[in-house]
Amino acid sequence: MTWLWIKALHVIFVVTWFAGLFYLPRLFVYHAEASQDAVRAQLKIMERRLLVITHIGATLALIFGVWTLLLVPGYLQQPWLHAKLTLVLGLIVYHLYLVRLKNQFAQDRCTRSPRWLRLFNELPALFLIAIVILAVVKPGF
Repeated sequence: MTWLWIKALHVIFVVTWFAGLFYLPRLFVYHAEASQDAVRAQLKIMERRLLVITHIGATLALIFGVWTLLLVPGYLQQPWLHAKLTLVLGLIVYHLYLVRLKNQFAQDRCTRSPRWLRLFNELPALFLIAIVILAVVKPGF
């Protein structure tokens, strides 16, 4: 498999990962606003299933990203990549916090307000903008 195929698969799974990172916090907003038990129960199922897909996207994005780095080791010498990898680490932390929130909602123990959750939902967009600029423009710092 050529490195361009691996890079393409990396991008596909990054998109999958971001789909979950964008939509899961939105489900949390709906969950925090829900007043009916049946709605909250349905949201718990949706959150659990979406988190599984998000885990798969993240895992495969990271695998294909590391594989790309192994095939193109010169990337590791680039300052833009160091910045990108720092942002990816931030995304991993964000993802892990989503797991925590999902577990809190599953146990009916989340105390975050819908407003806080809406603001929290904007973070992956900022990560995405910065990561895409770094990966495409490759600025020399």
